[in-house]
Amino acid sequence: MIEIYQVDKLELSVFEAVLNSSGLAERRPIQDRERLQRMLDNSNLIVVAKDIKIDRIIGISRAITDYSYCCYLSDLAVDRAYQGNDIGKRLIEKTREVAGPETMCLLLSSPDAVPFYKGIGMPQPDNAFLFKRDH
Repeated sequence: MIEIYQVDKLELSVFEAVLNSSGLAERRPIQDRERLQRMLDNSNLIVVAKDIKIDRIIGISRAITDYSYCCYLSDLAVDRAYQGNDIGKRLIEKTREVAGPETMCLLLSSPDAVPFYKGIGMPQPDNAFLFKRDH
């Protein structure tokens, strides 16, 4: 059984483990533990998926929001062994629920995850812009 719920804090080791098991570590600064810790410390909405049979977090939604207008979902990671079971969709649903009904939810997808977001019916805007990070 998988439980989805909001947490106030997440341990760095848990974050690293899910990034690695999901494949998202390939696109995150996984070797820079101080930066990963800052990413966690400065996020104000973290939702997790926990396999209660083995008492382990197997999915994470990490976001920044003002709870009234916007929510940037920065990381959506689900352990590869659990992918394809609607856990990512449920993490997004809970993130949106906690952020509130007046809040839009925005994320940037990696190219290989686009089919997932299209598959769950997430709208794809054509009016987004971005400055990429230096590193």
